[in-house]
Parts: sequence; structure tokens; C-alpha cells
Amino acid sequence: METLHPLVSVIHVENTEHIKECMMHYGFYAIYLKENKGCKLSYGRTEYDFDEMTVTSFAPGQVVTVEPNPEVPFAKYIGLAFHPDLLNRTSLGKQMSRYEFFDYTSNEALHLSAQEVEIFKGVLAMIEQELHHAIDKHTRELVVSHIELLLNYCLRFYDRQFITREEINHSVVKKFLSLLDDYIADKAECEGLPTVAYFADKCCLSTGYFGTLVKTETGRTAKDLINDRILAKAKEILQSETLSVSQVSQRLGFEYPQHFVRFFKALTGKTPTQWRAA
Repeated sequence: METLHPLVSVIHVENTEHIKECMMHYGFYAIYLKENKGCKLSYGRTEYDFDEMTVTSFAPGQVVTVEPNPEVPFAKYIGLAFHPDLLNRTSLGKQMSRYEFFDYTSNEALHLSAQEVEIFKGVLAMIEQELHHAIDKHTRELVVSHIELLLNYCLRFYDRQFITREEINHSVVKKFLSLLDDYIADKAECEGLPTVAYFADKCCLSTGYFGTLVKTETGRTAKDLINDRILAKAKEILQSETLSVSQVSQRLGFEYPQHFVRFFKALTGKTPTQWRAA
């Protein structure tokens, strides 16, 4: 493959040699549009929901396992790879945390419609056209702006996917809230405060994808919902039992009573003692 720029490349792969099992250590960002079922991917212990016309994204530091698919021995995909150094001192470099899909890991690939595929390919074509232009003082700014455009389209497409998978999303949120209530009732005292990562793992989703799904479905963050349930349980105990504030704190999983007092006052405007006496 001809290298047109040392920090960014548009990739075209079709009917090359047979796919071999391997492990890839990423030192750069990569985003691929897979056009057939030529291989299986896994990140960590979980497999990607990876089918034809799907987009997957990887970030520096990730390790991805590639396995051949006997039914389709040749891969066909296009994509973009770019080094973090390309983004130095750019607005995109400062905003990469917006694109949480680089951290999605299992059952979370982006499935594109025919129209979305054309948009994705069109932006890649713009990047490729710029890479074929002689490098000048405008090159990096234009390439980075096209990359940002592509990533923003992916955000839009993911939002559409979350909305169109409403039934699946609803079942995940329902499971999350059920697990949360059980955790607060039975595990918090021994295992500490519940975390978003804990419930994401129980739902077999990455923390980023799980958080976006919950926010899309409920309009509130997973952390907010956890805090709501902890507060409701705190009020229930304070109202119906004679436990001290310290004992209530311990039952709910707070490491120190003063942390519980700050938590309670931040959400209600009163300390637990003041609320109980009201």
C-alpha cells in the first residue's frame, strides 16, 4: 500500500490472501467499514457484533483478536487509520473523549443503512482525495476536519441505532434497575457503593456503550439513576428504622459516614439527621 502521509491512511482491502488468526496491538486510531463477513473480532473476552456493512473502531492501547471465518475466507473492508500525533494542538485532539465508540467492546458495532454507507464512503473519499494532494500548510487542517466530520457522522448513526433498538434498550435498562435494587438491598453493605462499570459488565456491555444506552432510553445518566435509588433507600431506612446515620451509611455501602452525609445533603439540601427530624 502506498503511503501518502506518515500519520494517516485510507485503507482498502479486498480479495487479499486468506485471513489468518492473529492478535493486533493498536498504537493508533482506526475505524473500519466491514463489507462482508470475512472475519470475527474479539476485544478482551467478548466478541464483536461484527457483520457486513458494520463499523468498528479501535483506539491506541487496545488489543484485538482476529479469527478467520471459514465461510468467507477473504476480507473486504475500507477504513481509516490515523496516529494520535496527527491531532496534536487541534480542537479534535482535545475532544476525542466525545467519541466514546472507540471504547465500545462487545455486541456494539455500528450497523449502517445503505444511505449511511454512502455517507461514510463519501467522507473517506474526501480524506483520500486530500491525501493525494501534495502536502502543504493546509493539509493537516483539512484532513483533521474531514476526520472530525466522519466521527461526527458516526455519533449521529449511533444515536439512530440506539433509537431504533428501543426494545432491546428497554430490556437492558429494566435489567439494570432490577440488578441495582438487588445490589443495594443485598450487596452494598459488604461490597461498597454500586458503580456503572459493575452493571455494564452484568449486561455484557462496555461502560461507554452502556452509559449512552441508558441516557438515550431514560434521559438520565446511569450514575444519576444509581444515586436516585441509593437516596430512595436511604430515606426509606431513615424513616422506618431506628438505625444511626453511621449505621445507615454502612448499610448503603459508603466507606465513611461523612461521605453519606455529603451525598444526602447534596441531593436533598438537608443532612440525614435534619431530614429525619423534619
